[in-house]
Parts: sequence; structure tokens; C-alpha cells
Amino acid sequence: MYVPGAVLALCLPCFLSGNVFGYEYGEDYSDSYYNEISNGELQTGAKQIQCPPQDLSRWDKLFIMLEDYQMKQDMFLQQNEDMVKAEMNSIRRELHKLNNNNNVCVQASENTCKCVSEQMNRSLNQAMDQLREAADMYQAQNNETLQQLIQYSRNQATRLTKLESSSLLGAGLGQVAMKSFSTYPKEQEASNADGGKLEKALMATVADLQRIQAQLALFQRATAHRFLPSGCEMALLFPMRSKHIFAEVTPSMSMSLQSLTICLWAKVTQSLNKTVLFSYGTKKNPQELQLVLARHSVLLTVGGETHLVEAQSVVTDGQWGHFCGAWSSEQGLATLWVNGENVAKVPGVAEGHVLPSNGFIILGQERSRSGIYRDLDSSVAFTGKMTGVNMWDHMLEAGRIKEYANQDGYCDSRGNVIGWGVSEIIPHGGAQYIN
Repeated sequence: MYVPGAVLALCLPCFLSGNVFGYEYGEDYSDSYYNEISNGELQTGAKQIQCPPQDLSRWDKLFIMLEDYQMKQDMFLQQNEDMVKAEMNSIRRELHKLNNNNNVCVQASENTCKCVSEQMNRSLNQAMDQLREAADMYQAQNNETLQQLIQYSRNQATRLTKLESSSLLGAGLGQVAMKSFSTYPKEQEASNADGGKLEKALMATVADLQRIQAQLALFQRATAHRFLPSGCEMALLFPMRSKHIFAEVTPSMSMSLQSLTICLWAKVTQSLNKTVLFSYGTKKNPQELQLVLARHSVLLTVGGETHLVEAQSVVTDGQWGHFCGAWSSEQGLATLWVNGENVAKVPGVAEGHVLPSNGFIILGQERSRSGIYRDLDSSVAFTGKMTGVNMWDHMLEAGRIKEYANQDGYCDSRGNVIGWGVSEIIPHGGAQYIN
């Protein structure tokens, strides 16, 4: 099996050296001649011819060169492989270091953020405590000043009563002295001197009472500015009339209602032709349910502006007012209440109508036709203060509405659809909570 290959290996150098069967590449074949070697001799000579030793040594050198080249190539590849492995190990170590450094940086950043957050929380808590202490101190000072003013007023009233009694007594004595003037001239002079003293005392008392009255009026104005009705501790402030200032309400249950009652306290800075207090709108009807002011009137609309009830001359700018609107789909009965008094009652308002769900409730503004906040109308925006916003899924009784309208009452009665202090009411723009 390997004989032809061996023969070929032996003969191949001979072919390459140009000396096969006695022929040289360098011979001249230009002249034709007769080859006298017979076929038998040729065959015999072919069997006896062997490659020169120097040709075999050349092949050995060639194979040695090939082996050297192969070895060098293997060494070069091994060296490259070792270099690649070394570089990969170096890269892995660097990546590991970077990963460790990254973890350390992340941990340090988290610790720093945590420390900053704790410091901010402590600062905020300290600021809130200081504000509470200042508010309590201010309230205590106001109460103490008020008590002093009340006590001083009582003392002055007592002094005034005594002075009036003395004045009447002095007047009687003066009349007696006039009658006996010719008899007792010295007593008359003494009586006139006493009357002058009484007059001076009365003038001083009047001046003191006027000063006390001015102080009381100033204190009442300051108290009224911070006053929130019905014992509510916070209110929504709408500082200006703007399409960006409103409050969005998330109800506690579905707005698919057949009856309802809306109640709230409002102190409007200025009421225009349409000033929105409460608005519920859907994509189909942006003015589905509204409680609005119009100059000195208040209106409740259900299912659109064509179904409404109105009460006139019941709104005063700059004063707190309690406004309630109630409606039932069964008979279409709609009522309006202002400060606990029933000021309007109209049947047949949206009779048989059911409020659609999936709408939006807005305080101080109404939903636009496009449904986009930037398209709101600033002319209908509310400006002022609002508190005690509640909504029920039924019509309240008259006694409960009167109870909720008491300014000296409590702000702990909450509706089951919207409850003040419980439901989510988010101010937007410049609207904010105050207390």
C-alpha cells in the first residue's frame, strides 16, 4: 500500500534535480542522433539507477526547513495565544476591579443619598415643629391679648357705670346747691369744682373706650382673615383667576348616580357672570354636573346647562358662604341651599337622567371641550378660598344641611362619594392648601 508512495518519494528528487535515467537538462538536443541503448538495457539501467546522496541531503534540509517553519509557526501561534490569554486575564481583572469599584460607588451613593434624605427629613421636621410652636405661641398671645382686652373693657364699663352714678348724684347735688346759692356760696363753689373733675374723668374714660374699640376692631379683622368656618383646619386657596389654577378630585365611588348632594364652604374674591365652584364632566358632556356662581346668584345644573335651578341675591363677595345643591332623578327635584336656608326648589330637572361614569371632577374650573387642560377658560375660574367639600349619593335632609352650615360646628362630617380630608384632592397650578 505504501510502495508507490515510497517510490514516488525516492524519484521525486531525481525529477527535481533534472537527472533521471541518465538524462541531463543541460544536454544539447539540437542535433538528431540514434540512441543505441536497447530497451532491455534501458530497463536494466533504470533498475540500477539510484538518486545521488547529495539530492537526498537536500530533501532532508527541505524537510528540516519545513519542520523549523512549522515549529516557528507553532511557537508564534502559542505565543500569540499566550499573549491573548494574558490580555484577557488582565481585562477580566480590570473588569472585576471596575465592578467592585462600581459596587462601592453605588453603595457610597446610596449611603450619601440616604444621609441627605435623613438630614432633609430632620430639617423639615424641625421646621414644622418650629412653625407649630410659633403658631401655638401666636395663638396663645392672641388669646391672652383678647382676655386682657375683655377684662379691660369690663373694668372700663364698671368705671363708666360708677361715673354715671356719680354724675347723676352730682347733678342732684348741684340742683340743691343752686337753690341754696344765696345761703351757701362756699358749698356752691365746691360743687362746681367736683363737676369739673367728673367731666374730666368722663372724657378720659371715653377716650379709653374708643382706643379699646379700635384695638378690638383690628383684632377682629386679623381673626376674620385667618378664620375657617365650621371648625375646618385647612382650606384650598385659589390666589388668582387663571386657567392653570384648579384642583382635581378623585371620588371614592362611581359617579353613575341617580341622586346626589354637594356641599361646600366658599369665600369668593369676586364672582363674575360664571364662576365655577364644582364641575363634573365627561368626554360627551364637559358640563354634566356643575355648581356655579353668577354675580350674586348660585346655580345647579344637571345633564347640561338647559336643566338648572337658580337662586338670586344670595352671594356676597369676600364673605364665607355655605352652598349646597341636591338633585334626585326620580322626580327631577333640584334644590339649592345657602347658609342652611332652602333658597330654591324646582321639580322636573333632568327627570329620569342618570349621571354617566368615568368623568372628571374639578374644583374652581370646568373641563374643556377638547379634554385638554391647556384649553381651559380662565374667565370661569374661581378665585378665593374653599373648604369642607363633600358629596353624597343621596339627597340630604334639611336638618343635616342646616347642621353642616353652622360656622361654629365641626368639620368631621364627610360624604361617601367625596369626603373632605379623606378623598384625594390634588391642587394644580398655583392652588395650595392653607390652614
